[in-house]
Amino acid sequence: MRLLFAGTPEVAVPSLRALLEHPVHEVVAVLTRPQAPSGRGRRLTPSPVAELARQAEIEVLSPGRPADDDFVRRLAELDVDCAPVVAYGALLREPVLSMPKHGWVNLHFSLLPTWRGAAPVQHALLHGDDTTGASTFLIGPGLDDGPVFGVLTERVRPTDTSGELLARLAEAGAPLLVATLDGIADGSLRPQPQPSDGVSHAPKLTVADARIDFGQPALAVERRIRACTPDPGAWTSFRDGRLKLGPASPASADALSASADAPPAAGELPAGELPAGELLVGKSAVLVGTATTPLRLGLVQPAGKNPMPAADWARGLRLASGERLG
Repeated sequence: MRLLFAGTPEVAVPSLRALLEHPVHEVVAVLTRPQAPSGRGRRLTPSPVAELARQAEIEVLSPGRPADDDFVRRLAELDVDCAPVVAYGALLREPVLSMPKHGWVNLHFSLLPTWRGAAPVQHALLHGDDTTGASTFLIGPGLDDGPVFGVLTERVRPTDTSGELLARLAEAGAPLLVATLDGIADGSLRPQPQPSDGVSHAPKLTVADARIDFGQPALAVERRIRACTPDPGAWTSFRDGRLKLGPASPASADALSASADAPPAAGELPAGELPAGELLVGKSAVLVGTATTPLRLGLVQPAGKNPMPAADWARGLRLASGERLG
């Protein structure tokens, strides 16, 4: 089939690469979001998908909106059979939806109808899902509610960040997308309607969503940090500034002892004794209180600095136990 591939970020690259290597399907053009400023210099940078397409000498289309007249005309000229989509980042409406012969086929990183929306992996972690996956479906006018071609499942690991889990799903999802297009091409695959029950929604997480409330239970705090890593980036306030937080972990008895100024015997610090947001600082570990049990901080990043282990951060500032986050 003649394909128009639509995608923008790094997670779309494995699928585009798999299709470029396919012996039958032909990617004739790529649709991606316009260049965006990035880095400290805020220079305009092509998307990862655009970079790969240019290396492969494939036409790159980056309209401000996919409804722009110039793009609609070019799509008609390309006369594509199907348009696979992976994290393109803009809504598709008529007339473009009906222009490819076999429609637009999306690789979505959840087990639909669970977590429809822009941030399915982040919400899976935020809500403590044990299993997630990816689905291919036919895009329609609704939000991720089109009929499903195929699925794969993926176990959520206890220490997964959204970045790590998304990277695994991107690699595993590429063969699923290729197999879906193969089935469409030979007529062996028909999409099935999504169930009406089990629907949940995954709106994009904002910077405000990524602010950590240490008044919540330790498990909820730990999940939110992992869900917001690397994007939009978990953070808290400290000394009138902002401190970014990498994944934290439950504090063991050894960590409690290593962090106390006057070390207690193992297990002597019961749940809730360290007030929410309060720091317990030692030579090798920094703990923070929550509504339940303390957490051991991992990497932290003060404003204008590189990420560093929490113990190094505390040592550099000569922090004492009793200071607070949040």
